[in-house]
Amino acid sequence: MAFMTWTIAPEPFDSPVAAALWRAYYTEVSDRWYLLHEGHRTDPAELERAIAARAGAELAPPGGRLLIGRYDGTPGGSAGVRLLNADTAELTRVFVCEELRGKGGAALLVAAAEDAARALGANRIVLDTRDDLVEARALYARLGYTETEPHNDDVYAEHWFRKELLTPQAVN
Repeated sequence: MAFMTWTIAPEPFDSPVAAALWRAYYTEVSDRWYLLHEGHRTDPAELERAIAARAGAELAPPGGRLLIGRYDGTPGGSAGVRLLNADTAELTRVFVCEELRGKGGAALLVAAAEDAARALGANRIVLDTRDDLVEARALYARLGYTETEPHNDDVYAEHWFRKELLTPQAVN
């Protein structure tokens, strides 16, 4: 029996793989919001405008990174970080394709994003999420993020989290 594993590596924000995962992520979170609040999926024209408007350039070096997770070689998830200031990075676009959930990819993507934030010089990482994204809130709590006061004024944000990024200890 073959053992399938996740691999995580940086990817340009504008690559075809990144674009496909961004489309899947945004479609899911937008549809969830509209279904919950208005009883229908996102209008296709609105979806296209929103996807195009947030291409992800802030996730490009030198101030950001986009990481893509591949499960047995197939693109299946993403996580991005961008510096907000010299000490603080924001975690964003954490997503795992529905068919690959439950296989450990989300925690690995977040850990890789934390490492990328450290490499950018950050000593803390923050994020925001919504009430209806209960799986995300559970993941962040499990990974040591604590809920905190708002750090932005995003109209869709309802929960804000932070985590201090400790420098990995040298092995003696």
